Amino acid sequence: MLVSYQAVKGILKNSKARFVLLTVTVGLMFVSKTSAQQIQRFNPDTIKSIVIDSVAVNIKSHRLNAQDFIDAMLRDTGFYKAFQNMKYYAFDAENRIFSYDKNNKVNGKVYRKIHHSNEGGPHKMTVLEKEESGDLYKKDGKYQLYTLQMFDYIFMNNYNSDFVSKGGAVVGKDESYKDKLKTLVFTPGRKVSGIPFISGKTEIFSPDLRQFYDYQFARGTYLDSIPVYRFKITQKRSSADDDVMEKEITTIFDTRTFQILGRYIDMKFHNFLFSFDVQMNIECNNFNGQLLPTKITYQGNWDIPFHKTERASFLIVHKNYKKEK
Repeated sequence: MLVSYQAVKGILKNSKARFVLLTVTVGLMFVSKTSAQQIQRFNPDTIKSIVIDSVAVNIKSHRLNAQDFIDAMLRDTGFYKAFQNMKYYAFDAENRIFSYDKNNKVNGKVYRKIHHSNEGGPHKMTVLEKEESGDLYKKDGKYQLYTLQMFDYIFMNNYNSDFVSKGGAVVGKDESYKDKLKTLVFTPGRKVSGIPFISGKTEIFSPDLRQFYDYQFARGTYLDSIPVYRFKITQKRSSADDDVMEKEITTIFDTRTFQILGRYIDMKFHNFLFSFDVQMNIECNNFNGQLLPTKITYQGNWDIPFHKTERASFLIVHKNYKKEK
């Protein structure tokens, strides 16, 4: 199908199309046809390297099936709540960010080690170490890439991070974009309205889309000692590339509580307006009974007409959690 310059330009002026540009940069960036960057990991994605013990069979005299895991994913609220729980803790964060040029060569690097604390008043960040290199900033001091701007927005608390409460007030239009991203990441399978060309592909458990996926589950070991179930949803080989957007979603559950501890997401899509190829890994662990995030990795590219193609990856590690009063 041929689309004129004026038609594409008109689409981009539409508020829903602008949502595409901003939503995807909040972590699941829309990318170019080039494969996502395969950076050398400082710490491999644990979810991808879980030691599988055996096929999961029974739980409390009930034979497990795929629907048990699907129901648990749709009901779960604890995985996202782990991020909200951070506001009650002091912790250290190490953040590594990479940006890439059109030849897939690193052209920007950021390393930060920051101590977060909420004790005695508003959220505070103390920069312990900081290194930056490359073409990162515009003249106004903001990052060149939306990817990095949104990284700060969500994970660095520069623009009302998720773990600092604003009393329920709507800070700006980015809040609605973040809500849609939260649904994609924390409650996959639900419909996400308002995303052009994609909304119809988010209900992966619906009769229309379920036919395109395979389901696998097994017992395994997470972080060397935690017994888990790994529930893996993958696109069937027989389905076409444009049948689905979410190519793989792997979720791990604590076998003792059925609590979700982590998730890996592989998303790819391409049409005349934009394209993306993104992998994201989110991991949590319990600290004195409280689920808290420990690692987030992202790598991918996104491309949209009239905007510079963005290629980026990052690794976020949280540690040394300490309960604050």
